[in-house]
Amino acid sequence: MSGVTSDAIISEVSSRFPYRIRMWPDLPPTVKKLVIICAATFLLQVLGAGREMVTIFGLTPLLVISKLFIWQVVTYLFLHGGFWHLFWNMFTLWMFGSELERYWGGKQFLKFFLVTGAGAGILSIIFEPFSPIPTIGASGSVYGIMMAYGLMFPERLVYVYFLFPVKVKYFISILAAITFFSAFGASGSVVAHVAHLGGMVFAFLYLKGWFSLTRIKRIYYQWRSSQIKNRFKVYDSKPKKKEDDFWIN
Repeated sequence: MSGVTSDAIISEVSSRFPYRIRMWPDLPPTVKKLVIICAATFLLQVLGAGREMVTIFGLTPLLVISKLFIWQVVTYLFLHGGFWHLFWNMFTLWMFGSELERYWGGKQFLKFFLVTGAGAGILSIIFEPFSPIPTIGASGSVYGIMMAYGLMFPERLVYVYFLFPVKVKYFISILAAITFFSAFGASGSVVAHVAHLGGMVFAFLYLKGWFSLTRIKRIYYQWRSSQIKNRFKVYDSKPKKKEDDFWIN
């Protein structure tokens, strides 16, 4: 499905729903399942398995690089460091993700959630490839979802602290700026901030069609096709005799 990666879709949605405000969206199936999975995982952490789960499933760049714990690029999204960490991520997922799932459908929304979350994790690994500090939480995907909401519904209003109305396009712009300067200006470990920034960056690229699994597959198949053609050209590269050459002794 290529609808999510089209500028035409973004502009169409923006024109069709310019100022509609939805204070309490319902909970569509995929968002509901993600909330349940994150809550159940957090419960297991609280019940005593937290340390082992973070070690195995949290995103530790050093383990991904040295031990090839590749699954951590996705599994870290479902772990959280505390109740309020879980609550605000799930609250934001519900507020902004519900509308996106209704428009895209559950399958496409889940794909977006995982791609932006994995992208955030990959950027964290690139930034600090040998860090032994694990990163956990769905914030990378959540920030990606907020970026997508801002691009698709820029004129809608969000209420900061439930009081002050701000257009989504301004809210997301301010949030992106804060995230950027937090990632590169904070003292100590900045892996989590980079994950937030990575989620927004990958969401932007994904929605603009500059990064998509379909596009990667198409580029790969084009490359393979050119390789096969070049191989046949090598086989056919021997010079053919001219008609006259046959008579030369």
